[in-house]
Amino acid sequence: MKTKDEDKKSSDAQLDLTPRLSTLDSQLDLSPCQITVLDSLLQAGFKFVTFERYARYLAVEREGFVALLEISEGKVRLLGQVGYHVGEGIAMLVERPEGQAFVWKGESVPATTEMLAAYERFRQDLCQLLKGSEGEPQ
Repeated sequence: MKTKDEDKKSSDAQLDLTPRLSTLDSQLDLSPCQITVLDSLLQAGFKFVTFERYARYLAVEREGFVALLEISEGKVRLLGQVGYHVGEGIAMLVERPEGQAFVWKGESVPATTEMLAAYERFRQDLCQLLKGSEGEPQ
């Protein structure tokens, strides 16, 4: 059972979707399919973010993990791989002798078991939601 605060947050988030998608639509000239995919990302807890160095692309973030999206030709596609938000950039998961870490420039964040599980959830959820945009079977 939801508390009043949870109900308010839930309704606030839903009320907030239309203005954000309208703003994106006016900037990007989105197709109905793209709007549906972007709406599903918001409903799944992803937030739209931007990175100055990747200004050409829309990014989504959840639990500190980020992915750049290419929005073109009526589709929404993952550009590159999922990473972790570090400073002003996106750290990529790499294997090192001392274990896995998310690395961006000189910064490194050790990839804990919990982080790796969250990373995998983010990646799987994102890929599943983007499949609808590609016209692939789900």
